[in-house]
Amino acid sequence: MIIVDTNIIAYLVIAGAQTAFAERVFVYDPDWAAPLLWRSEMRNLLSLYLRREEMNVTDAKRVMERAELTVAGNEYSVDSGRVLELAGASGCTAYDCEFVALAESLGVPLVTSDKKLLATFRDIAVPLSAFSE
Repeated sequence: MIIVDTNIIAYLVIAGAQTAFAERVFVYDPDWAAPLLWRSEMRNLLSLYLRREEMNVTDAKRVMERAELTVAGNEYSVDSGRVLELAGASGCTAYDCEFVALAESLGVPLVTSDKKLLATFRDIAVPLSAFSE
């Protein structure tokens, strides 16, 4: 099992420049997990695609369904106190620290393309580029 942030999920289910990397991560470990927050972040991202008219509602719903299947059964609540501790100590957002807190609590890596998370949480955050081969 690995924790993936919302961007990694999006890279997998929305074709783009990072999709091949996300697919490699999925081949490496298809047991993806995320905090419940990922759903709201994904819906927010899809609403941006809708506003820009880069996707229609039918396609956005299909993408969301695929994303939900990708993480199905592996969505978790996180300890709010730990999230606040991490955010306070790191300067990262509470949103981002939810993913870190979950990775810590499960003792698994967090795959992310977020540069601040990668720099701040070197012991737990793994770059998407680590799966380039």
